[in-house]
Amino acid sequence: MVARIEQDHQRFRQIVKGKIRDDLRKFLTRRELIAREGRGIVSVPVHDIDIPTFRYGDNSAGVGMGEPGEGDQGKGNGGMGGNEPGHHIMEVDVSLEELADILAEELQLPRIQPRGNAQLTSIRDKYTGIRQTGPASLRHFKRTYREALKRQVMLGAYDESDPVIIPIKRDMRFRSWSEVRKPQNNAAIIYMMDVSGSMGAQQKELVRLEAFWIDTWLRRNYEGISSRYIVHDVGAKEVDKDTFFAIREDGGTRISSAFNLAAETVAQHYPPSEWNTYIFHFSDGDNSSDADNRLCCDLLRDKLLPACNMFGYCQVASAYGSGNFIHVLHDAFPGADKATGADDDQPLITSRVNTKEEIYDSLKTFFTAGR
Repeated sequence: MVARIEQDHQRFRQIVKGKIRDDLRKFLTRRELIAREGRGIVSVPVHDIDIPTFRYGDNSAGVGMGEPGEGDQGKGNGGMGGNEPGHHIMEVDVSLEELADILAEELQLPRIQPRGNAQLTSIRDKYTGIRQTGPASLRHFKRTYREALKRQVMLGAYDESDPVIIPIKRDMRFRSWSEVRKPQNNAAIIYMMDVSGSMGAQQKELVRLEAFWIDTWLRRNYEGISSRYIVHDVGAKEVDKDTFFAIREDGGTRISSAFNLAAETVAQHYPPSEWNTYIFHFSDGDNSSDADNRLCCDLLRDKLLPACNMFGYCQVASAYGSGNFIHVLHDAFPGADKATGADDDQPLITSRVNTKEEIYDSLKTFFTAGR
């Protein structure tokens, strides 16, 4: 019976995954997935899945009783509420790892190959043996059953014609565990965002959704993640995650201020020999001057690109931004534009996101290389 229930559960999970995969573009744009995130589990609304239930019908004459007449199934009820079941939405708990795997399968993303040495370790519980005491949740059914069977056979209480095995306290066996240190593949993610006056709420919503899925995919590939957040207008500063998505400044934009701070952060905390570093910059493409554009390219070429696995520049549309910076990057680094056939060895990759629906293509652009 337990095996049958497990099979049914696995079949149900496959149906849920299929529904999510079919509507993946819509799921990528759902703001509520971020709001419900907690302990690695999100509640995903899934349409058109019915839980099996008994339905009791009406035995009186009607549709299904006798031959139907022409138009019987198309009659209305005068505008009153009907008595047919409607379409329901069911929420299913899905782990972020499952969402990341679905994303990878649909976008055909290759597994990322980590580099660097293992530096961080995590302490985890590893089940190593069996003991006679423990919580009910760790009871080992097979071992308990075996001990009870042995006891009844030795006492002559086992009846082959009525093989009832009743464990007592001394038959109970429980799994035991010990703490082990496990090395992790390390990754650092540095998010940078322009928070000047031209970056409004709509642009930040696009950034938040894109960053959520970037984070989900990278955490699926790495066990040890260190995340840093940098905001900038004409100056740059490091903030926490909540501030990163909530802050808004007025004034101009100097992108080099963020690039400088990111370069300092990488040099001080994330040496390339030890860390897989991913840097993402979100902006509307408006910068203060051509001189600062050149400075940004120099910082990328000399300090940031040699130290990271990938530098992703994501430009979001804004009515107030010039949108010119992405062209500056394409001119300075021709291999950065995937649309024209980017160089797979080029750490710099650019993407445009004008609407929520384009997040799907942006993620595929960033991670198809699998770096």
